[in-house]
Parts: sequence; C-alpha cells; structure tokens
Amino acid sequence: MAKTLLDLVKECDSFPYFEDNAEYYLSHLKNYHAFKVNGCDAVLGYLPNTIVEKFHWIENDWQVDATSRTVTLMAAPGATPKARTEIMSRLLAEAVRRQTFEVLNGWRHEMYPIYGPGGEFLLEMERSASPLFGITTYGVHMTGYVEDEQGIKFWVARRSKTKQTFPNMLDNTAAGGMSTGEHPYACAIREAAEEASIPESVFAERAKSTGVVTYFYIRDARAGGETGLLQPEVEYIYDVQLDASHVIKPCDSEVEDFRLWTLDEVKESLKRGEWKPNCATVMIDFFIRHGILTAENEKDYMEIVARIHRRLPFPTATYN
Repeated sequence: MAKTLLDLVKECDSFPYFEDNAEYYLSHLKNYHAFKVNGCDAVLGYLPNTIVEKFHWIENDWQVDATSRTVTLMAAPGATPKARTEIMSRLLAEAVRRQTFEVLNGWRHEMYPIYGPGGEFLLEMERSASPLFGITTYGVHMTGYVEDEQGIKFWVARRSKTKQTFPNMLDNTAAGGMSTGEHPYACAIREAAEEASIPESVFAERAKSTGVVTYFYIRDARAGGETGLLQPEVEYIYDVQLDASHVIKPCDSEVEDFRLWTLDEVKESLKRGEWKPNCATVMIDFFIRHGILTAENEKDYMEIVARIHRRLPFPTATYN
C-alpha cells in the first residue's frame, strides 16, 4: 500500500503528542527514565526503562531513582563540562567492556554535545551512545538539484548496503551529524565534499541555508541496534542548485551510488517507503518551501508542516 506524505512524516516524528491524547502520553512516559545532570533542573533526554536496567551504574557517579524515574549524573553542581564528560565516558567504557548494548558496536569516536537551558554546554558523549540517553542531536541535510526548462531533478543517494544504519535506503544528496563545537555551515561543507564530491568553492557559491527541520524519532529495526531508543533531532537544511553539467559521484564508502531523478520519480520512491525516515522528511520540507506541496493540493498540509517543525521537550542550542 502506497504511503502518504503524512505517513512518512509520522514515521520520522513518531513520539506521541500530549495534545493528541494526554492520558496515553503520560502513560507512555512511564516507559522511560528522565536523564538529568546534578545542579540543572532541566530534563535532557529519556532512557527506556529497559536500558536503565542494563547499565552498570557506577556508584557516586550516578543516582538512579526508580520512584521518580530519573537518572542523574552526579557531578558537583557547577562542575566543568570536562568533569561531567569523564563520568559519562567511564559509564560507556564499562558498557563497551561488558558488551551490553548492540548500538555501541557502531562506536564512531565522534562526540556529541549536550546543552542545558539557554544553550549552556553541559557535557559531551560518544555519538553512537546518544540514542541510549535520548538526547537532542544536531545535523545537516542538503538537497542537490538541477532545474531547467524541462523541470526539476534531484541528486538522490543510495546508502551503502553494508551501512550499520538504514542500509540500502535512499538519502539526501549529503548529510551528517554535527560534533561538539562544529557549526552547521562548516559541517555542511565537510559532508558535501566527503559524501558527494561537491567542492567547497561550489558549495559556497550555490548553497542556501533554508531553515531547520525538527522531529522526535523512535528508532526501529532499520536504524540498527536496539529498537525503541529515542532520537530527537535538529537538522539544518541546505539547498544546493547545481549546473546540469555537474555530476555527483560517491566519495566514500557510505554511499552506494547517486542517481539524478525527476520530481515524479522521487515522489514514487517516497510512496514506496524507500527513503530513510528523516531524509523523506527533508524532501517533503523541500516540496513545501518550493511550492510543490501546498495547502491546495495536500489535505494533511497543516499537520505535515507542524510535525516537521516540532518543539522538542529538551533544551536546545542555536548556532549563530
């Protein structure tokens, strides 16, 4: 059965909404422990109860309260980000040693930031572990396209068959996660070169920053590792209009190939559910911004627009 655009958005923004059913939402939250840092009142993420049970919590480093369903990193109030990070790193190193979580088999040696209210940098953690804590993560996605008198065509990537996450699914032209201290534009330049062989000079001339997409994803089997982990994300979006003569080619092992597809070909592949969930959402965002998807031709337009710009329940940072 063909998937609607709203179906695709719901796959990506899959965490329930309080406004839809308050009783169900509050009941659903009982499946999680809130992640907190000593001295900071904000909730920074959600860990599934099943994940909390599997961790070997290090005494004095962590406080786990089953009654309030909280997991608190117990650095001294006002501790440095480095001190908090060391506590997190000890916990994850022990989990790796014990082979506790499948998701950690994809250890990336990349650090993701965790922010408190007002964008305060609290600590950082290994990228592959971030879904275990359900923290907000940040990334960039870009859509390379060609437009002429015959219409618009998109450079669509096919993910590698051996990739740990979402193997063989369709992807945006280039995308990637933002490490601690990395700016969206710098990340986009790096990913464009690494994944799509787009030189920095071409990106600088032709790329346009077009906003952000936000969603709250519950990981399924396609994501690799444990299912049911939470992945709230902020994705900075770039459009890159290229010359027809500019051919996109894979530059690393993460991309199987690229194909230049018409709008109709992209739409049909979306209906077949061939796209990585957040990449489908980025394409839908492109359709909205370019007047391809409108309130006049899509009955679910308002809900689609709202759900790809979700207000996340955790503190977030902005990048100026």
